[in-house]
Amino acid sequence: MKRHAHLVGSVGLKDRDEVFKTVSEILGPCCARIPDGETGERNHWIRWQRKVFQLHPAFEPAQASQALPGVRPPFRLKAGATAGSLELGDLGYAREAIESYDAFARLMGEGKIAETTRFLVALPTPVALLCGMIAPEQRASLEPIVDRAIGRELEELQSSISAKRLAIQWDVCWEVVGAAGGPALPYDRPIEGSVQRIAELCGKVREGVELGIHLCYGDPGHKHIVEPVDLEITVAFANGICASSPRPVDFIHMPVPRNRTDDAYYAPLRKLALPERTRLVLGLIHYADGIEGSKRRIAAAERHVENFDLATECGFGRRDPSTIPELLRIHRELCA
Repeated sequence: MKRHAHLVGSVGLKDRDEVFKTVSEILGPCCARIPDGETGERNHWIRWQRKVFQLHPAFEPAQASQALPGVRPPFRLKAGATAGSLELGDLGYAREAIESYDAFARLMGEGKIAETTRFLVALPTPVALLCGMIAPEQRASLEPIVDRAIGRELEELQSSISAKRLAIQWDVCWEVVGAAGGPALPYDRPIEGSVQRIAELCGKVREGVELGIHLCYGDPGHKHIVEPVDLEITVAFANGICASSPRPVDFIHMPVPRNRTDDAYYAPLRKLALPERTRLVLGLIHYADGIEGSKRRIAAAERHVENFDLATECGFGRRDPSTIPELLRIHRELCA
């Protein structure tokens, strides 16, 4: 089966037009989905959402002692404010996606993007905003508010972009990191509790829209928040999500560190129980060792699973822009 390239989300070029043009010219038909690159203020994943809380009259910065070292303090409700009927308002994900789709559709109309290519929108789970923005003691009570805000963004973009042109990817990071022994999640049973929440998010993606999951150990400073021991946790997430989702999942992405060509890392793939429709994507492409290093990781993975598409471990919005065309050419060569 022919392999395709998957772009996880962020692409560190100047703007959406440059992303669409560069990706379509280099990858062409081997890339089934193209994101807008999450350029500008969005290039550090959810960090741009701080302004939502900074400008909200009900929130204030928490004490610095409540933040992790090197991380800006989270927010908390001001004294006297309660969750009650509180709403977060516009997060900006739908607005940015709709603007980007206009450019995507224009290029498709000009024949520069293939008719079969989908526009990919990567969205954080509510847990990401809770754990990344909210003080720990208030996360559980504010979860419904964040969940509603993400849900509104999803509904707006699904109502504005044709289902046959759209792919939605849920970025699952804090949940994976929490299950691997990282910062605690605001609920018990990290894998089971997370799978339940992610399955509910999957059910909000309309039929006809392609649905994917990006499982991630984080990428701050090009390092994982928690280093994965093997693929055991991501396989458990993948199996649980596919079994629990009210609708089919089209693809699931898992990360592969650069130094892992050992069988121990890939062995859990033998437990993978994806439906026939669900495509596995392995994030094993690394710029540092290019085509040859990626081929070694492909060979290691093939000893445990036969069919999979290719990607990097995470988005590459924080890369030196001058390296991105070559990184895309590595994707193309490996998919040839």
